[in-house]
Amino acid sequence: MRLDTSQQMRTEMRLRMAPRMIQSMEILQLPIMALQEKIEQELSENPMLVDLRESSPTGEGEGEEGGAPAAPEPEPEPNEFDSLINLDENWSELYDEGPRRSRASLSEEGDRKQDAMQNMASRPRSFHDSLTEQLCFDDCDPVIRQLAEYIIYNLDDNGYLKLDLHDVIRDFGGEATLEQAEEALRMVQKLDPPGVGARDLRECLLLQLTPETPSHDVLRTIISNHLDDLQHNRLPAIEKKTGYPLSTIKEALEHLRRLNPKPGASFAVDTGNKYVVPDLIVEADEHGNYEVRLVDDHMPHLSISRYYQKQLRNKSTDPAAREFIQKRIQSARWLIESIEQRRNTLLKVARAIIEHQKVFLDKGPEFIEPLKMQQIADRVGVHVTTVSRAVDDKWVQTPRGIFPLKRFFGGGTTTAGGEEIAWDTIKQKLLEIIAKEDKSNPLSDEEIVEEMRRQELVVARRTVTKYRQALNILSSRQRRQF
Repeated sequence: MRLDTSQQMRTEMRLRMAPRMIQSMEILQLPIMALQEKIEQELSENPMLVDLRESSPTGEGEGEEGGAPAAPEPEPEPNEFDSLINLDENWSELYDEGPRRSRASLSEEGDRKQDAMQNMASRPRSFHDSLTEQLCFDDCDPVIRQLAEYIIYNLDDNGYLKLDLHDVIRDFGGEATLEQAEEALRMVQKLDPPGVGARDLRECLLLQLTPETPSHDVLRTIISNHLDDLQHNRLPAIEKKTGYPLSTIKEALEHLRRLNPKPGASFAVDTGNKYVVPDLIVEADEHGNYEVRLVDDHMPHLSISRYYQKQLRNKSTDPAAREFIQKRIQSARWLIESIEQRRNTLLKVARAIIEHQKVFLDKGPEFIEPLKMQQIADRVGVHVTTVSRAVDDKWVQTPRGIFPLKRFFGGGTTTAGGEEIAWDTIKQKLLEIIAKEDKSNPLSDEEIVEEMRRQELVVARRTVTKYRQALNILSSRQRRQF
């Protein structure tokens, strides 16, 4: 084998993103609350950053350099700067210890934190806690009780036992028998709410039947032997197999609808209402035009500390300290510029979107226009990925309600007259057609396609099927009412 060395030239293109560009894209993608957290974090980590609202009583101050004189900035308290840089005695004299907080103020802060903790919601009683407490009232063999508790803590959120009893015995770790596991399961299935401990839907519904349940015998027959026919709305087949009149079957189904197929779901933890903080607000003026503004009134007004700028210009400053200050000031400037760039980009993108979707705001969501991100990118003069980051996880408050910015994007189709129409409009039309259909003879997907074609909307059958399923609309067989 021969080894040799040689030289060759080649041309290649590589995309390398500078840290400043990466930070700018990350800032652009953040929603308003995440951005506020990011700024608060930077304020605590970077001593060169100051919030002008806190450093000036009037909320106004100088810019980065050479602005109008602001109120005197308080001397900084000792921070990580001292631990990172070894300073000489003359340099350390520049730092005066800030005013110490009194014991009274610390006590007041502790009281506020304690009050806040007392006002926090306690953990609600869980589904498994409720079942375990009910076991305390049953006198039984200790092994069976332990098995029952083990079964309870293996129920899913809907109250079903997905484990086989042989697996329960194996994982339990003791010397339990199958008969003991079955006895423990029967004990669990007697607990409240009715239906817990079932291994499938059929068993769950049967556990909820009592002799006092109306149409008890009919329901037991249907649930035990004809649940599949029932799920596919094949009532004539049930009538033929059972011999029950159709009226009797329909009456029994009315009582069946009162049973709970997910008995554990009622114990699901309520996380409360989800509040959305909009990043933008759209308001109509007296001329019917829409104005867009950012929701940043409560954002910190960042600037660079005049104190550290002065130390950076001071020739007597220690070189290591100067290097530290310079790096932190550069980081602070990048952050301030990234936030301002986010503001400008988000406003440009939002204004272009609102201008395109003016009819949506005037008449309602059913009048939304087809819109692609590339169209907004071309109009604003940025890359399409910038538009994608700008609208990601951003919400806008409009006269029609609060929507995610992505709500205004979507494809569409062309009508027979050559007019573009959004897919959301197709969905609305689908709902209208199904709402007006004959319930005893509902329209199939193919018939819905024909009905839309008569209204000059050209769509494929698979599109109708996809949107029908997305809207949780049953098939024509399952929608039929006997």
